[in-house]
Amino acid sequence: MIRFVKEWNKTVLVGFTIIILAFVLRLYNLNSLPIFVDEAIYVRWAQVMRAEQTLRFLPLSDGKQPLFMWSIIPFLKIFSDPLFAGRFLSVLTGIGTLVGIFVSSFYLFRSKKVALIASFIYAISPFSVFFDRMALVDSMLTMFGVWTFFFGVLTARTLKLDFAMLAGFALGGAMLTKSPALFFAILLPTTWILSDWPKTKALISKKRIVHLIKLALLFLVTFLIGYGFFNILRLGPEFHMIALRNKDYVYPLGHLLQRPLDPLLPFLDRILEYFWILGPSVLVVFIALGFLFNIKKRPKEIILLAVWAMLPIVVISEFSKTMTTRYIYFTAPFLMILGALIFFWRGKWEKLLTVGLIVFIFHSFTINRLILTDVENAPLPRSERSGYLEEWTAGTGIKEVAEFLREEKTREPDKGMVVGTEGFFGTLPDGLQIYLNDLTDVIVIGVGVIMTELHPSLIESKQAGNKTYLVVNSSRFKFDAEEAGLELLAAYPKAFRAQDTHEYSLHGPRDTLYFFEVTEEAISSKSGQL
Repeated sequence: MIRFVKEWNKTVLVGFTIIILAFVLRLYNLNSLPIFVDEAIYVRWAQVMRAEQTLRFLPLSDGKQPLFMWSIIPFLKIFSDPLFAGRFLSVLTGIGTLVGIFVSSFYLFRSKKVALIASFIYAISPFSVFFDRMALVDSMLTMFGVWTFFFGVLTARTLKLDFAMLAGFALGGAMLTKSPALFFAILLPTTWILSDWPKTKALISKKRIVHLIKLALLFLVTFLIGYGFFNILRLGPEFHMIALRNKDYVYPLGHLLQRPLDPLLPFLDRILEYFWILGPSVLVVFIALGFLFNIKKRPKEIILLAVWAMLPIVVISEFSKTMTTRYIYFTAPFLMILGALIFFWRGKWEKLLTVGLIVFIFHSFTINRLILTDVENAPLPRSERSGYLEEWTAGTGIKEVAEFLREEKTREPDKGMVVGTEGFFGTLPDGLQIYLNDLTDVIVIGVGVIMTELHPSLIESKQAGNKTYLVVNSSRFKFDAEEAGLELLAAYPKAFRAQDTHEYSLHGPRDTLYFFEVTEEAISSKSGQL
């Protein structure tokens, strides 16, 4: 024990400091980013499943695995803000990924320095900070991916059943989280290259065959446990929806023969841009140099990391119908470990690498400051800025609308309240419902997508004596509010639309969330039209 303390006291202290730093970067001002469409859906599902046990497989209705939503439920009991509860779960899974990166790096390369630098890169990289602050499944998938990798390597090297079982638990967790966990299952046998194969003159010998059989049996245990977890989902009535919904996002295998380079090349270019912007840039250089300078010294470990990082990226680029940063987030830890390996270098380039690390730290904290305090000015990739800040998928103003409705309900508790929203599923209806979940007599209903007139159900609600409202984005509001009898109570502008991918100083039209009250004039206006 004394020897362990002497050898590890500094490492533990630095590692603990990195964890605290990572935790602060992910937790500070956690709700600075507007609620995103998928976050609203996931948190709403968690609320419904918490309230009704028979609906514990509700996410299957949209082809989504439910582990992330199940995991949100305990935090809904702790935190009053449901969005904070969902995002706090991602903060914790991000820390789990960080620890997984440390242990994987150290076990592969037996270097405390590399393990700490890899962990530090992950801790402060805007790529990980951004997605570990969102109530999305990708942070949890990434955590399970790292631990599946780690226990897979341990199993291959030690041939121990307990590690094979732990790898199965991690794989099962991933498969209950998101469909890309299939990559982890496919890639697990690649860890066999690190196994301690018997050294014999013959390529095929009895000892090698026995060793191969042991590996195969151990990994069979891993797959049985992993897929055993996955098959829990068959208890849900809509298990088949997972395969059906996957087809909405992925091209069939025949696409490879029809258009092999489209969208492969455009998507690979976009992924490079993601890492260049959010890595940020110096990390891309570290990754390339870490691979090149270590491939001869440690070929097996480098190839293994590169395969776990690059194979999913290439396959997703080839077969995915759409591309966004979070689709490849689960590959980031393996790339970051590769990037940290450049610090094995000794000699005249060592000082230059230190300068590069300082630049990375400065650049990362500059972007992180904007993500935490002024996200509209953060240099996000174009698709991320559009989805999370500018378009209908961004829930700017939803919490403020919910607070207003709650106050109105408090003032007039006996009066009915109906809120019509743009859309029937997603940002607006679910985003409002997560904040009004405890007000069972407040009815939130979707009344259309492109609004060309005031929906009759809202007029009927007003005729019935209910307080009636409409929440809609300006880009989808296509009629005259005053003529229809709507009173604008509030308007919540979203981020400016950037006209160019790189020039964020040039701004296009700006979408706005409108919050209307349906007045008595709406009834007379409708009667006049009739």
